[in-house]
Amino acid sequence: MASRDSLDPVGSVPAAVNDTAVDSAPLQPARIDNPASDTSHGFPSADPATDGLSVYVVGGAVRDELLGLPAGDRDWVIVGTSPEDMTRRKFIPVGGDFPVFLHPRTKEEYALARTERKSGRGYRGFTFYAGPEVTLEEDLSRRDLRINAMARGKDGKLVDPFDGQADLAARRFRHVGEAFAEDPVRILRLARFAARFADFTVADDTLVLCQQMVAEGEADALVPERVWREMSRGLMQDTPSRMLAVLRDTHALSHVAPALELTDEVIASLDAAAAADLPLMSRYALLCAASPQAESLAERWRVPSEARDAARLLQLLLARSLDSDAARDPDAALDVIERTDGLRKPERLSALLQAAALRTTVDQHAWQTALNTVLAVDAGAIAKAHAGEPRGIKDAVRAARRAALAAG
Repeated sequence: MASRDSLDPVGSVPAAVNDTAVDSAPLQPARIDNPASDTSHGFPSADPATDGLSVYVVGGAVRDELLGLPAGDRDWVIVGTSPEDMTRRKFIPVGGDFPVFLHPRTKEEYALARTERKSGRGYRGFTFYAGPEVTLEEDLSRRDLRINAMARGKDGKLVDPFDGQADLAARRFRHVGEAFAEDPVRILRLARFAARFADFTVADDTLVLCQQMVAEGEADALVPERVWREMSRGLMQDTPSRMLAVLRDTHALSHVAPALELTDEVIASLDAAAAADLPLMSRYALLCAASPQAESLAERWRVPSEARDAARLLQLLLARSLDSDAARDPDAALDVIERTDGLRKPERLSALLQAAALRTTVDQHAWQTALNTVLAVDAGAIAKAHAGEPRGIKDAVRAARRAALAAG
């Protein structure tokens, strides 16, 4: 496992991180809210479906607006009405046990303000209540972090009962209340947010609360699909190493990924992969590069086959020499191309070689030339020429590919 110094503690920022770059957009200082500066805030100018309702945009959209980030999907909450009124307004119920509805025209999700009560272990163990008497503050109080517990109404006014703006200004992650401890997924979300907002720190009391949750077994109740969802999203942020640092410092890492071996090289390669904008399969493969039991991790998280195969193949590549001499050796080059299924999936091999270059010496130009050379061999023509001896077709095609590499 990595030394403690190889992952920056949750209260620090990696020196190499450009703290003005978040999601490819400048992260501006948290601004003091001024409703007069923007009269729409994503609200439609006229909407018969919500006319007369108390509608608020909540959560991440409000946070990102205050940080000067581009608007993404908006979460809408309606206060003071009932499921029956929503259906009368032609909203489509989609939430099952959750009071969530699709807008009849835009198909955006609108949720009724609700309270929740813990009724079992894990993230599924909740009982929800939504009624006209549930207030906006009650709804916001069940959210994870104070920076995510803000709302904005149609009038443009900001509702911030838990000082989320202050935490934005301080670049701090702090939980809203003790209800945070009822949902272990929130530890994963906290880690993912750390990967996205690399210059934020975790408040001491929030860190202690997460450690208590892990000690009480809440992290053991996480289901694979939720773990993979949060981990994969965190890997695609600008600074994945921060996600791992938070998981380590909350003591959740050994519970979430007991088979994961993190070395300094693995950690550095993840942030380098983010800087190079590599795809998820490559980032996951780099995460597992030093883990002999990577397949058990893939089983535990129910990792999709594309990422699982990439992890296995990257380990295969890293076990071989990938310098220019290897790429120009006909036998070595053909062996690598065949073993990685590069003939059938050349784009994947190219992507994995790019990932491997973050860990070892790789002559990517020489390998791309070798791959193109092999792909240029007309296997169909060779098969036609050996129509009378079909058992020899495979060997003939391979010999032609080797000869093409040797002629280089």
